[in-house]
Formats: sequence, C-alpha cells, structure tokens
Amino acid sequence: MTDDIRPWRNLSQDELDALYSQRNFAPNMDQVLQRWRTNSAAVVAGLGSPLRFSYGAGEVEYLDVFPADQPSAPVIIFVHGGAWQEESAASHAFPAQCFVDAGISFVVPDFDWVQDVGRSLFPIVDQLRRAVMWVHDNATSFGADPDRLYVAGHSSGGHLAGVLLTTDWETKFDRPHDLIKGGMCCSGMFDLAPVRASRRGTYIAFTDEMEHALSPLRHLDTLRAPLILAYGSHESPEFKRQSRQFAHAASFAGRDVLLIEGEGYNHFEVIETLSSPLGLLGRVVLEMIRSQQR
Repeated sequence: MTDDIRPWRNLSQDELDALYSQRNFAPNMDQVLQRWRTNSAAVVAGLGSPLRFSYGAGEVEYLDVFPADQPSAPVIIFVHGGAWQEESAASHAFPAQCFVDAGISFVVPDFDWVQDVGRSLFPIVDQLRRAVMWVHDNATSFGADPDRLYVAGHSSGGHLAGVLLTTDWETKFDRPHDLIKGGMCCSGMFDLAPVRASRRGTYIAFTDEMEHALSPLRHLDTLRAPLILAYGSHESPEFKRQSRQFAHAASFAGRDVLLIEGEGYNHFEVIETLSSPLGLLGRVVLEMIRSQQR
C-alpha cells in the first residue's frame, strides 16, 4: 500500500478494511502495548497511586488523577485509545511523570467500551464530556486551576479528544466557550464516514446522526482552542489522510493548528513520545501549555 491520499471512496472494501487495521502497519503492536503497561506501572511506582475520583454514577465512570506538586497547576486530560472497544486508564499512566514533573496535573478517565453501551459512541462522548466538566468543577480539590484545562488523545481517543475540542460548551452545557484551552489529537479519525464504511462499522452501530454529530471535521465553527494534530510516518495512509484533511480544513477556516509527522514511528510508538519533555509530542504539548501560562 502506498502512502498517498487517495479518496477513500475509490478504495475496495478489502483495501478500506486493511487501512483501518493498524496491526497491518505495526508488526510490533503487541510488544508496544505491553511496554505501555510496563511503563505505566513504573510511573505509578514512582509517583504513587493516582487519586481515583468518580465523575458519574456509572460503574466505570472514574478518573485517575496524578496531581502536580504546585498550586493552581494546569491540567491535561488524556483520552486513551483502543478502537472504542478496549484499553483503560491504568494502561495509560505512562505520560504522567513528564507532566507532573513540569507542574501539570495529569488526568486519565475511564469510560465504557462501545460493545457495552449498545454499540453507540454517543454514551462514550457523554461520559467524557461529563468527565471534563467534573475536572473543571473539582480541579481545586486536587490543587489545579479549573481555567487551564487541556485535552489530548490517541487513536480512537484522538477522535474523542477532537469531539471534546469541537463541543459547544457554552450553548449546550452552560460552560465557558473556552472551557478547553488547547488540545492534541494523535493518530485520530475526524470524519466518521470512511470509518463507518470500514469493518469498524460492524461493531459500531453508526447512524447518520452519529456520523455527522461526532465527526470533528464537520464542526470547525466550534473549534476555538489551539490544536496539535500528529501521526507517525509508519501509520496507515488512511490515518495520515484523516489528520491531514482535518489540519488543512482547520487552517483554511482560520483556526490555530499545528500538524506534525513523527518520522520513524508507527501508530503505537508515536504516542510514547508524549512521555518525555524531549519527545516529539511531549515537547510541543508542554510548549503549548507553557505559552498560555499567566
């Protein structure tokens, strides 16, 4: 498969399905996923167990907080990936040390898997919006500043972070329109039409409403925060196209957007660079947060 930007509708079903399977482009996928877990355990051993708070009444509606050791710290909320159907907060603590050391509280929410909520993405988005609002309302309880919230996400979490960044917080949730001050979406999907047409549509019960409402590309009018889009050079060409298309559309709409390709990284490796202040993503996200400090 070539690294081009072919219109996805020109692809055969087999080609489209292959382009939405990251395992085809990351032969070391299982090894890297285990490394996430090992590194997350090491971070917890060093920082101590995270504070665990409930943001709702659901069985999985909890979030892990690694508080920074300074008053009124900024907060970054990290949305994990897993194709909307696996993974958890516990396996995504590995970037926490980088942010805590920089004086930034690190938060990872747990949320339901799509197969457990009627194969719909709407309940997951609802959970994450409530998690963000909980952090805003309760940030001072763990020494953070509710007016300096940032989001980041990877893979399907990159999609969900994009939805959070294009949420109309003021009109629909009676929150400040700039509730989120900036965001980073790594290796995400921002137009759900090709996702719906791929094999992922067999385990997600897409509707026209869901496809439109939860495609960040279609809601640039409510994208107000600076946005970083990133992907690895060894990712699926379709995932690259998704990020490029979103970046180009956001830039054309006059939004503040930075597009980054991580040379030499695949889909699972590139997010690991968020765990170091010298890493590709750690560096740019820290710079975004610091540039807005008062």
